Amino acid sequence: VQLQASGGGLVQAGGSLRLSCAASGRFFSNYAVGWFRQAPGKEREFVSAISWSGDYRNYADSVKGRFTISRDNAKNTGYLQMNSLKPEDTAVYYCAANRKGPITQPEKYDYWGQGTQVTVSS
Repeated sequence: VQLQASGGGLVQAGGSLRLSCAASGRFFSNYAVGWFRQAPGKEREFVSAISWSGDYRNYADSVKGRFTISRDNAKNTGYLQMNSLKPEDTAVYYCAANRKGPITQPEKYDYWGQGTQVTVSS
């Protein structure tokens, strides 16, 4: 599975962005999809994850109520809708896939896409 994240950009505080994670290869629907982010000088942190079926979703406390994760297996694509963005959401966002489930530990993900930069101005 190869992943490609897109949709980042520059937005003002309070604005919205939708990130996409396009997967190539077969059996995307067998994988859970996760989103992580890394700000300069900080460790990569969990943002959200969704099970292969879409039935289970997991969110970091810092984004609950503002971000929504989803997926379209027919299009081999995962999404992260980000609303009410804050300057502290500024980071490089990565999507990843694993066959274990919507888990938070980045070391347990098998495949990673390149990052997409999200910058939120105050």
